[in-house]
Amino acid sequence: MTPDTTLDTVIDAVSAVFMVVGAAMSLGAAIGLLRFPDLMSRMHAATKPQVLGLFLLLAAVGLQLRTWWIWPVLLLAWIFQLLTVPVSAHMVGRAGYRTKHLHRELLSTDELEAVVQKAAAKDAADPASKDDDGSA
Repeated sequence: MTPDTTLDTVIDAVSAVFMVVGAAMSLGAAIGLLRFPDLMSRMHAATKPQVLGLFLLLAAVGLQLRTWWIWPVLLLAWIFQLLTVPVSAHMVGRAGYRTKHLHRELLSTDELEAVVQKAAAKDAADPASKDDDGSA
């Protein structure tokens, strides 16, 4: 075996492991979306394993293509996901909390309840402080 063939074998093995683990994490995220009982746990399942699974799959693609120019594109795609997924999950979580789409008995602590009650009391005292869409 030549050194190039050995290196190709190692790269193929690493990319195969990345693909299998990345696909398993993405599958786990999909199963969690279907099986978890409430919005908050589904939101967690949709964000955490999906971002790591995508990273592993993009790394496997980069390793298999074996060209340097693809890495900045793959890195940009992953950074975009890394920045947008937590923000969207945060917004979905806030909307779900405020519209009562959660199971309070499943929360270990509710750190947002006091903030929401304070905002509701403020809105009740001064209805003019609301924005056009009805949010504080």
